Amino acid sequence: MSPINRRDFLQKGAAGLAAIPALAGISCAPAPEPAPPQPAPSAGPPLGLPVGVQLYTVRDQCVNDFEGTIKQIAAIGYKQVEVYDFYGKTAAEARKLLDDNGLKAPSGHWPLPSFQKKLEKSIEDAKTMGCEYMVMPIIENAADRRTLGQYKKLTASYNKFGEQCKKAGLQFGYHNHNFEFQTIGGKLVFEYLLAELDPELVKMELDCFWVTHAGHDPVALMEKYPGRFPMLHIKDLKAGNPDTTELDARMGLFAEVGSGTVNWKRIFAAAPKGGLKHYFVEQDFCERPPLESIKMSFEYLSKLAV
Repeated sequence: MSPINRRDFLQKGAAGLAAIPALAGISCAPAPEPAPPQPAPSAGPPLGLPVGVQLYTVRDQCVNDFEGTIKQIAAIGYKQVEVYDFYGKTAAEARKLLDDNGLKAPSGHWPLPSFQKKLEKSIEDAKTMGCEYMVMPIIENAADRRTLGQYKKLTASYNKFGEQCKKAGLQFGYHNHNFEFQTIGGKLVFEYLLAELDPELVKMELDCFWVTHAGHDPVALMEKYPGRFPMLHIKDLKAGNPDTTELDARMGLFAEVGSGTVNWKRIFAAAPKGGLKHYFVEQDFCERPPLESIKMSFEYLSKLAV
């Protein structure tokens, strides 16, 4: 082998040094691990919670055939109901009917006189039914909701009802309509209620339809008042109805869930911040047989990915 002369050595050395900048971007460190894949939206029902239905939707059917209606609700696939009436049965008989059809009633609506005049019996019935929540469905008399002073008296009563329910191991709740979004004395009534009601004693069942129909946003409320809304009413608003804060429940206003104007994916995405534990389909008036309507709503929610 011939010896390398000085000129060859310097030329080859210079060529090697010239190649170093081209390799400078190459790292000997191990390549970073790829970011974990983002979970795909879960298939319905939303948030993995069972789909419930408020029995007010099928009130006429329950009057005519309570047992048959409950069987049809279970056959659709519902797992929970929110009771509205016992339709001539005792609480124990109504509970057995639900049990026999694989249904639970975590919540029920009791009107104001049930709290004012027979609270002990109402609490006993709620516990027999297996309810967690006893909900005031509405301030029925319009004459009782004209001033902040009237609302203040009502909220004081509701806090007391909440104390009594808590002692019995139950949670008192209030269900809104659209009239709570009126402004009285410079205050939005709904926010006044939230300020006056003890959040530990009175939870809110947020009716997304009535909030929307009043021109407000359920998502904004859940974000502003986290944890105050463990229950939602899921009902849809038919297109073409203007916003109003005057109670106007009527035919032509309501739609099956998923066929109206409410953005349910957005609402359910925000619902955990609101504290959601249960939700119930409700449709005050149906333009087709109510059992058909609640089947359509169930099918939509069963496939809704959030």
